[in-house]
Amino acid sequence: MNYLLFALPGNEKLTASLASLLPAEQGEVTLRQFPDGETYVQLNTDVQGRHLLLICTLYQPDAKLLPLYFLARTAKELGAASITLVAPYLAYMRQDKRFRAGEGITNRYFASLLSSFADNMLTMDPHLHRVHNMNDLFTIPVTVLHAAPTIANYIKQTIVKPLLIGPDEESRQWVSEVATMANAPFIVLKKTRTGDRQVQIEVPDIAAYQDCTPVLVDDIISTARTMIETIGHLKGKMPQQSVCIGVHGIFAGDAYEALLQAGAGAIVTCNTIPHPTNQISLDKLLADAIVNLEL
Repeated sequence: MNYLLFALPGNEKLTASLASLLPAEQGEVTLRQFPDGETYVQLNTDVQGRHLLLICTLYQPDAKLLPLYFLARTAKELGAASITLVAPYLAYMRQDKRFRAGEGITNRYFASLLSSFADNMLTMDPHLHRVHNMNDLFTIPVTVLHAAPTIANYIKQTIVKPLLIGPDEESRQWVSEVATMANAPFIVLKKTRTGDRQVQIEVPDIAAYQDCTPVLVDDIISTARTMIETIGHLKGKMPQQSVCIGVHGIFAGDAYEALLQAGAGAIVTCNTIPHPTNQISLDKLLADAIVNLEL
């Protein structure tokens, strides 16, 4: 199938890469803001009868959502046969419960909104807690891809004698999977979160791993407090500098700079969110999944 790809702002590099890997061509769209801040959208490529891929990673989603919505609605009105949202990073998945009286369960609302204008969606390692199946949230088919094999391959090729370190018990299954594929040992920290930016951690006995390189792996690097605290605990206990690897590099505030200052030897992320740390490309994984879509 010959897809028509549209890049939302900030997604141009990934879109061009996917276009080169797929039977696809890139469409042209004008997206800009009026002086009053409202969004203007104009499709400059005919979409009649075409199967569209809208490429939009949903990091900092509030500013991205209206242009995405307007583009999708315009394309449907102009006769697009189908719209698939390719969102390597999917926001609003954490708030899946009413923790305090009066709170909104925003993962439901966000899923409902995306389901209202897309026919399919592809995403990478969504940050789920109490929801275990995307079908419980979305009313459209959602293909969930996993970066673990690609990360494991990167570790095997670039790191000598890695010891994988997971941030908490919730990460055990994911970290153990990466470790198995990378033929490496792993440990899991005990983490207690005391605030949005504060955590307390306990590191298990690592005496047997003195000749290993500590590799801190997580699905999201947001405030980086867990990794920073872990690096502090490892100093003086392991001679090698820590390598920090994340699927989604959010790096809220000064998290990236703070992680470097803490003593991280290397910081590596997948390219689900554009950042200078992107060293693990998931483009081929996304392209293969697109080819196998059932439209």
